[in-house]
Amino acid sequence: MAEKDQVRPLASISPNRFSTEEQQHHHHHNLHRKKSYAKCCGCITALILLIAVTFLILAFTVFDVKGPIIKMISVTGDPRQLANLAAVVAGSSNLTLIADMSVKNPNVASFRFGNTTTAVFYGGAEVGEGRNPGGIARARRTMRMNLTVDVSPAKLVAAPGFLAEYGEKSLTMKSFTKIDGRVKILNMVKKRVVE
Repeated sequence: MAEKDQVRPLASISPNRFSTEEQQHHHHHNLHRKKSYAKCCGCITALILLIAVTFLILAFTVFDVKGPIIKMISVTGDPRQLANLAAVVAGSSNLTLIADMSVKNPNVASFRFGNTTTAVFYGGAEVGEGRNPGGIARARRTMRMNLTVDVSPAKLVAAPGFLAEYGEKSLTMKSFTKIDGRVKILNMVKKRVVE
């Protein structure tokens, strides 16, 4: 009976069975965590690159401040003064001209400028000067202004070739205008422009 009572021993409990399942679960959890970290880091990197590209585009377009474009449209004078230039030269008074100018602002922000100075040249010599008060040229707009220029008749007559052109009732003059101003973009970027 001893042989009958003898029972086979139970199989030993394998310590690897549960630990293998736990290891698989732990490995799967770590793999999922690594994928989540990779996705998060990828999204943050993409966002940083997008912000950097946006700032580069803004730096080369919007924040690129250009100087104003200044044009002298016309210059007119009092016909009586121009007809009697000999009397003006003999006297001590200056010849007064009215210059119609335009200031075009190509920027995306307004351009504030101080007092302007315009020099008038004839025959390579400066013969007159005018001043105008400051103003504001709005963004991407053209501002027109009139400027009073005082021309010295003595300097004008002394220039070479004046009498020939005066006889033709046409004078070829050149002008130079200096505008000192500032452009503010979003109250963050402030650039000074001298044109």
